[in-house]
Amino acid sequence: MGDLIGVLGGTFDPPHHAHLILADEARYILGLEKVLWVVTAQPPHKQNQSLTSVDHRMAMVKLVTDSDPAFELSTADLDRPPPHYAHGTMEWLRIRYPDAKFAYLMGEDSLRDLPTWNMPQRFVDSCDLIGVMDRVAVEYEEARLEKELPGLRDKLVNLGVPPIMISGREIRSRVRERRPFQYLMPSPVSNYILERGLYS
Repeated sequence: MGDLIGVLGGTFDPPHHAHLILADEARYILGLEKVLWVVTAQPPHKQNQSLTSVDHRMAMVKLVTDSDPAFELSTADLDRPPPHYAHGTMEWLRIRYPDAKFAYLMGEDSLRDLPTWNMPQRFVDSCDLIGVMDRVAVEYEEARLEKELPGLRDKLVNLGVPPIMISGREIRSRVRERRPFQYLMPSPVSNYILERGLYS
């Protein structure tokens, strides 16, 4: 059995403490060899959302991942042509890590919406485990999800991480409104945002 690698995908606009807590808790609970932070240039479900340049987002994730040897910046969604669907990300990673097993990390909101993803069964089949973090006021029926996506239930692992009310949207809003934000993320990231005038 190969190493078990975690996959944490997102726009990371910006990366913050909730991302770090999820990655670290998943590493501990699932016994992950490492966690790949997959920066997505333009997620298909956010086509109408204006995102900070991918260069800035990659630089901020690198500041976060450089601080922990168990974390690694991945360009899986940048080194292949769009659209960047999750099943494609996992299949791309499997080619490059042929001996590894993979645990995809997501919040309960993503799990609830999984049937609406592009080729969701193909995505489930591409994962060995799916680590799930609790979200506030998110409801779903595991039995219904299993009926729609056979094999899902056996791959789910609740990470037991308490809901953390931090979001990139809230941080960006705080920066624009000149409200405190620096303690919602590691200081190198908040310094990067201030030095480059992001989100203001």
